Amino acid sequence: MTMQCPSCQSKHFDVFDFHGEEVDRCQDCCGLWFERGELNSALSTADNGDDRVRLERSLGQHLGQTSRQCCHCQQPMQHFHLMEGFEVEIDICSECHGVWLDADETQKVVHSPQIKQVLGELDRQISIKTWLFQFLSQMPVEFNIKPKRRPWITYLLMLVNIGIFMAYGFNLSAAEVVFDEFAMRADHIVAGQQPWTLLTHMFLHGDLMHLAGNMYFLYVVGDNLEDALGKLRFVGLYLLCGFAAAAAQIGADPQSNIAMVGASGAIAGLFGMYLLWFRHASLTFMFIVFQKKLSPMAFFAIWLVFNIVGLMMAGQGVAYWAHIGGFVAGLLVGLSLKQSVMARNPLLWMLNQPELKIQR
Repeated sequence: MTMQCPSCQSKHFDVFDFHGEEVDRCQDCCGLWFERGELNSALSTADNGDDRVRLERSLGQHLGQTSRQCCHCQQPMQHFHLMEGFEVEIDICSECHGVWLDADETQKVVHSPQIKQVLGELDRQISIKTWLFQFLSQMPVEFNIKPKRRPWITYLLMLVNIGIFMAYGFNLSAAEVVFDEFAMRADHIVAGQQPWTLLTHMFLHGDLMHLAGNMYFLYVVGDNLEDALGKLRFVGLYLLCGFAAAAAQIGADPQSNIAMVGASGAIAGLFGMYLLWFRHASLTFMFIVFQKKLSPMAFFAIWLVFNIVGLMMAGQGVAYWAHIGGFVAGLLVGLSLKQSVMARNPLLWMLNQPELKIQR
């Protein structure tokens, strides 16, 4: 019997090896036809964290009958979401139980067991322990995929910052000497003096709370970014964002003699990259005693508004332009590298697809 493609009505098929299963492929649109049991077998063989896939047990919402006809039975096929929370639409024949996948659906279906596992983490309820931590600390809690590798560069950056602060932070006279020599002052840089402070200021902090806040946010976003970028790229872009933050502060007030210290500008750059690459994450925000999961877009919009309001009120002691400059640099880096980062991280690419729906 001649097969006809449910999608483009072509009758030109060839045999295609799909993760160990020989399936029928349309030569024109590259869609794939799976006989009963073939897709489960192929997905169980694929490297996706599940060696006993049973697709029919995890299907999401039934979307009704489609105008597409089964390759074999010529019966109208049924339309389903692949799973709850991952609204990839697939077609199944209720008569012979064959499955049709369009070409752009195949990789999403292959990695669906991993998506299911990650969604379980992202959609989990906020625990009492998490609420108590955030109520006491007023710091966000991140719900995200765990990195595949330990973020050694993130740990090293935290260790260097903490170690340097411990060397001078509890001795006033030592702090004055360190700040005179290694804190950045815009007027000095413009005059060509102490150029090394463009780097060294990123590793100094004014007090313990300043250090703790920066290191916490570095930990929150750094592990995932380091995993996505690789160690050398991560540290290079971290420093690049720090330099961009310093440039923004200098450009905004080149005659300032106020010492600028802190990793905030570099970390703001990480925020920009995180926003573009981890749209599926959730960051909790505490409204007095009410805890709410927010998307990175909403969370960093609030953070940016705080910085813009602080800038407009001409607040002293906080380098608002450095924060904004670092954040914009991170957005530009994130946009320029997004395609290559997604290509190297297929699960991350999938988690950025519009079909993924996170409960917040």
